[in-house]
Amino acid sequence: MNANTEIKRRYRTIWISDIHLGTRGSKAEDLLDFLKSCESDTLYLVGDIIDGWRLRKSWYWPQSHNDVVQKLLRKARKGTRVVFVPGNHDEFARDYHGMLFGDIRVATSAIHQTAAGKRLLIIHGDAFDGVVKHAKWLAHLGDGAYTLALSLNHWLNVVRRALGFPYWSLSAYLKHKVKNAVQYIANFEETMAEEARRSQADGVVCGHIHHAQIRQFDGVLYCNDGDWVESCTALVENFDGSLEILHWLREPGLYLHNAALSDGAARPLDAAPPVAAP
Repeated sequence: MNANTEIKRRYRTIWISDIHLGTRGSKAEDLLDFLKSCESDTLYLVGDIIDGWRLRKSWYWPQSHNDVVQKLLRKARKGTRVVFVPGNHDEFARDYHGMLFGDIRVATSAIHQTAAGKRLLIIHGDAFDGVVKHAKWLAHLGDGAYTLALSLNHWLNVVRRALGFPYWSLSAYLKHKVKNAVQYIANFEETMAEEARRSQADGVVCGHIHHAQIRQFDGVLYCNDGDWVESCTALVENFDGSLEILHWLREPGLYLHNAALSDGAARPLDAAPPVAAP
């Protein structure tokens, strides 16, 4: 998509996470296009925006990554309410809870109320990942393997584009095919929904596992906004309170992945666009 030729989309709220600026896998150019094309009253940055883990090992910061940071600061300066909820890769920012940086507020967690009156807990999710919480060395080892997979994914898609094929995510494919990975995602989703229930919220919005999803767990809404290293997805709230996941790399008109009506009911993928709240 090109922000110069597309009519800007406007949403009540946008959630993005897992951008991993400072890594070669970050799709900063695509995110910049998204940020130029979409406006919102509130923008939540749900963790792993800057990859401190990778930057400590080797410095990588191209102009496109700086452009994303400048664009976020500009949005905040021009009136968008921007809230940064740090993740495990940018955990250094958790020490600044409650502070403002260039009009961007830092918070370890947040509660968002939708236009339909639903209360959503906003957290990155790493605190509920047993590997990150109890075996951080293993998380770092897995991060290295994931970086390798992203590198392979990049060159695979260079070849695919040359042959006229669309973008395809190797790591996302492996996640869906490996039984342990599928079970890990399912366990994470259930744990996050339970945390929302414990916090007396109607649902939760998180990131961390790079798997965009909207689904229900016994009346609790689970939303994951995905990532900007594989799928390039965002969670958005329309002005009637309904929620959708946008897949930015797909063709125009095919960006809707799944959605939840303002009453929290999940819709099938081929359902009609969200209806206005009564």
